Amino acid sequence: MTRNVPTLERVQTGIRLEKRLLKVLKALAEYMDVSVGELIEVIVLSSFEGTSKFSKGTLNKIADLKRIYDLDYGIEAANMMLFASRKRR
Repeated sequence: MTRNVPTLERVQTGIRLEKRLLKVLKALAEYMDVSVGELIEVIVLSSFEGTSKFSKGTLNKIADLKRIYDLDYGIEAANMMLFASRKRR
């Protein structure tokens, strides 16, 4: 039985990311041999499903990259980033 695969249309977008976070994403994308855009798609879609698509080995690599690029914050910083963004408007 063949599965109906939806047609995907990718568009160019400009998004702003914290500098160290982008460095980690770029390095992880290189490690996984995908583009940063493809990596973000996987992260977002798995997040929407409440899952993580990363193996334990990849999670260890992410931890290493966070140390290398001094990414010293986690999800708790999201509210601060949102607040700072709204304050600038």
